[in-house]
Amino acid sequence: MPVLFLSFLVPLFPIAAAEPLTFADAEPQRYQFSERASVIDARARAYPEIGFLLEKDGKPADVQHASVDTRVAPQGKLVIWLMAHSGPLFERVNSYGFHIIRVHYANGWFSKFGQEPPPADDKFLGKIRLEAATGEDFSDAVEIQKPDGAAERAFQFVKWLAAKHPAGRWDTFLTEDGQSLRWERVILAGSSHGASTAARWAKHQKVDRVVMFCGPRDQYETWQALPSATPVNRFFGFSHVLDGGWTGDHYCRSWQLLGLQDFGPVVNVDKIPAPHGNSRRLITDVDVKNDAQSAHNCVVPGGTAVKGADGKFVHEGVWRYLFTHPVELTGKAVPPEADCSMELRRAAKKKETKPGS
Repeated sequence: MPVLFLSFLVPLFPIAAAEPLTFADAEPQRYQFSERASVIDARARAYPEIGFLLEKDGKPADVQHASVDTRVAPQGKLVIWLMAHSGPLFERVNSYGFHIIRVHYANGWFSKFGQEPPPADDKFLGKIRLEAATGEDFSDAVEIQKPDGAAERAFQFVKWLAAKHPAGRWDTFLTEDGQSLRWERVILAGSSHGASTAARWAKHQKVDRVVMFCGPRDQYETWQALPSATPVNRFFGFSHVLDGGWTGDHYCRSWQLLGLQDFGPVVNVDKIPAPHGNSRRLITDVDVKNDAQSAHNCVVPGGTAVKGADGKFVHEGVWRYLFTHPVELTGKAVPPEADCSMELRRAAKKKETKPGS
């Protein structure tokens, strides 16, 4: 019987493992950077019709922020934060070994288009979000050019950081040809309006992870159920139960449409400690003096985040979980919660047409 040699399947030489990312910094420290988007990229322009400005009241409105801590072993992940700059959040993300940037992108449009009653198109807001994120033509309501999309702003910012601060290894997040970000190393994160955009963007662009504080909302939309480029087990959400988005079933609805029930039940982090049953749907009922606005903001580091008797934030472990919990570790699938209303659009339409309303 002839013998078939399969030696060609085995490499003749050992394949070298990828070199671990390290910092070569003579003076390790936490570095913070800020620069205007219009200075980094001369193509940047304003869109006053949707409140997307370069200057406001004579002051720069397009300042972007970044930070990295070279004292911490780098994990090779870049967080793109889609909300106002938050020093406490940036500090914590850096302590996890991550780089982080906050880009100036179109989000002022919500005051114009995000009001009731809901439009006929049940993906109307999602299309605007995707155009704001990518600078590509997804919506007839806005015309945002590529240099002004969050993706290009992030790419140009990282290129600027790589040139300005080589010791920070920002080049890690650029492709070999320098023409794009390495999206597989990107974590999209945001709160409220930014959480909704982060989720919509990750549906379109595959990324490493999505962290959604007090969101997503868009309670009359169905884009949350669209096929996702980013695997669903990589979406993590955290909300307070007194937040209007929770009491109004906005968040639980979005989480169900995203399919997060496939990875565990809704878990109260104040009752079930880390790893919170490996769930992707986390809530808190920590005392916020019955204030809905404080409830909305308290899930994000800083601001109204709640401290314990020891003076430390009570959700430090939750924040670390959201950004670092291994995505392959998940809870067991559960049925969708029956007490979460999924027909908010229909209810709004009925209210709109009710006689005397």
